[in-house]
Amino acid sequence: MKYHNWHFDKIKNILTGVLLLTMLTTFIGCHSNMHKNTPVVMKRQPVTEPDYAGATIPYNIAPLNFLIKEEGTSFNVKVVSPDGSEMSVRSSTGIVRFKEKAWKNLLSMNKGEEVKIEIISHERGNESRKFTPLSLYVAEEPVDPFLVYRILYPGYEAWLDMKIIQRSTEGFYATSVFENQLLDNGCVNCHSFMQNDPGKMLIHVRGSKSGTYFVDNKDIIKRELKTENMPANAVYPAWHPSGRFVAFSSNKTVQAFHARPEKNIEVFDLFSSLVLFDVENNEMMACNESDTIRYMETFPYWSPDGSYLYYCRAPQVGEGFDFREVKYDLARIPFDPEKRSFGNAEVIFNASAIGKSVSFPTVSPEGNSVVFTLHDYGTFSIWHREADLYLSNIINGKTVKMSLNSDESESYHSWSSNGKWLVFSSKRGDGLSARPYFAYLFSADSTGKPFVLPQIDPGLYSRMKKTFNRPEFVTGKISVNPRDFVRVSSDEPVRTTWTGKTELKGIQDNRYKNEKY
Repeated sequence: MKYHNWHFDKIKNILTGVLLLTMLTTFIGCHSNMHKNTPVVMKRQPVTEPDYAGATIPYNIAPLNFLIKEEGTSFNVKVVSPDGSEMSVRSSTGIVRFKEKAWKNLLSMNKGEEVKIEIISHERGNESRKFTPLSLYVAEEPVDPFLVYRILYPGYEAWLDMKIIQRSTEGFYATSVFENQLLDNGCVNCHSFMQNDPGKMLIHVRGSKSGTYFVDNKDIIKRELKTENMPANAVYPAWHPSGRFVAFSSNKTVQAFHARPEKNIEVFDLFSSLVLFDVENNEMMACNESDTIRYMETFPYWSPDGSYLYYCRAPQVGEGFDFREVKYDLARIPFDPEKRSFGNAEVIFNASAIGKSVSFPTVSPEGNSVVFTLHDYGTFSIWHREADLYLSNIINGKTVKMSLNSDESESYHSWSSNGKWLVFSSKRGDGLSARPYFAYLFSADSTGKPFVLPQIDPGLYSRMKKTFNRPEFVTGKISVNPRDFVRVSSDEPVRTTWTGKTELKGIQDNRYKNEKY
């Protein structure tokens, strides 16, 4: 009897063990296969933020981190390429961040190729969905390693917190070049570089520390550019490629406010003229003596060889003018640097003939193309929703609307040093805050789909209320920092001498229509 009970207990224990083992095996099998079921194939791409699908990107760009705006408890993301290299990311939040080293290696090995981003979402109940892959086209040409921009709150008078930032385009490193809070909150604007050179720049500062600060590598000189011969200060700058000259427009600018809710602020000139500053001799002169009275001139930009100065011009307004009728054409004027003299101006694009107005002309590094902003009237295109970028072939005169435009404002832009990339300010996100977008130029008539400057936090743009203003490519890191400007700010400014026969003249007491419309 004792033996029988022992034998029964042994069999019972064996059966119990087998049962437990079977249950454990079944559980492990179910768990291991939880995300291995065949996913439902979705005949669409996933919604992501930012939207990078179909963009053309440089091989040296920072990782394109993004948010997956789809339902799911977890996501599997895989970047695959034609050469067989791939990288994977798993996210439980929908936030996708790529490791910089792996990202750069994959893009560097696939120049001129198309890489795809495959996304699978997993949901409760052992269900998964596989989306149509996102495509990225990797260009063979790099983008310049740094981008410089002013960051501030959008509005007509938001001076309390302004910074000029230099940001790596190859990673997420960013640092301040200038902070206005260190200089009594004075407005800072119009940072400008000599042909993408981080060692040659200038900025304007208004307020108690006012002046134009010229940077030559690590040296800073504070200058007072306005002379008694100029009714307005030097405003929009353009460095001559020699580094010896800087062209400015001298503008008397006013603001008006629209009564219609779909419009915001209007900024326009009462008068403006082009002036030339000789950096070596500290002298200021008129650019074109015969045109200083007949036209308002603004937004200068040099050809890459320095032989032409491009700018926008409109007939000088009179009393009681309607600023909606002010239309600027694109013009250029030849320049002899040895004689410091200008020739006769010519119109390159007659925007007023088609009822439009031009602003922000920029000439490509090879000198064959000019990109400009075209809008309904005036020069302050950043508040014009209809503002778009156009490209004009200087050789044959053909002008086309660029494919990179959106339904919102596209305004300020600059070229990369190799002429293959354009960075431009666009309000396509919310219609209020401008963001820097990059576009690749396949040819004069063809651009790749633009993409926004990537951020380490892909949700930054949806939360951030500040605007990115005046983006400029530079070929290296700027050597000065905010404290360097503070040290120079108390210096007595170097005052400029006027030379030449002509004094600039403007309307000192002008009235304009201020109707509600």
